[in-house]
Amino acid sequence: METSLAVGRGSTDCVEKIFGRARGVVIGVIHCPAFPGAPRYRDMSAAALYETALADALAYARGGVDGLIVENHGDIPFSKPEDIGHETSAFMAVTADRIARETGLPIGINVLANAAMAALAIAAASNAAFVRVNQWANAYIANEGLIEGAAASALRYRARLRATGVRVFADAHVKHGAHAIVADRSLEELVRDVEFFDADAIIATGQRTGDAASPDYLKQIRAATALPLLIGSGCTEHNISEILSIVDGVIVASSLKAGGQWWNPVDEAKVRAFMRAAR
Repeated sequence: METSLAVGRGSTDCVEKIFGRARGVVIGVIHCPAFPGAPRYRDMSAAALYETALADALAYARGGVDGLIVENHGDIPFSKPEDIGHETSAFMAVTADRIARETGLPIGINVLANAAMAALAIAAASNAAFVRVNQWANAYIANEGLIEGAAASALRYRARLRATGVRVFADAHVKHGAHAIVADRSLEELVRDVEFFDADAIIATGQRTGDAASPDYLKQIRAATALPLLIGSGCTEHNISEILSIVDGVIVASSLKAGGQWWNPVDEAKVRAFMRAAR
């Protein structure tokens, strides 16, 4: 029984396989401009969209990060997975492919909100190494409404795509939401659910974009899983040393942008300073 349950479980060394280091991994986030079909899209040409995202990617790469995540953060307010248009996947696939070719860094895909199957399709088309899925197991109440865990349908879709090499980095107790609707299960149990549903790495976050999680909170999650653990919000050059004493890697964006705002361009000097502190 134990043997059969272990089949397909997430790999405890997937972070090292992807990024070439098991600890201290730094992943920069490309907050793509609004794509056509999104409320904030402002008639930017396809070429300009790609160049804007690529400029951030190159600034991260020159600054020394280990990898990147391509994310449709400009598409606020985010749609539920079933309402996301095919144009989003098309533009993101081209964006991701260009970033991967130009930087040579391993990349991941995150399609908001919680569009795991779209992310897997984009990853397969752009040769991305992983996808981020904000709600992998269970259901929660988010800004977009009731969001259900994506694991069952997404893993079957990944198998159909013959893309089992694409790893799943899944959030536990994700930001911007209420996670245990009836509040009868502990944080540790929610983390174990994500591992049980074959995620390859766990992501912890604060309450919202740019919000830091407390060390005690991170230690709770660390103690609940054997999978690689990353933090997905609130990392700065001032707290990175303490954070990396607990987790295996960080996903960072806002603190490396001009003015510390997620919608601004990446500041290469800030990336370099952050990487010095991280290393």
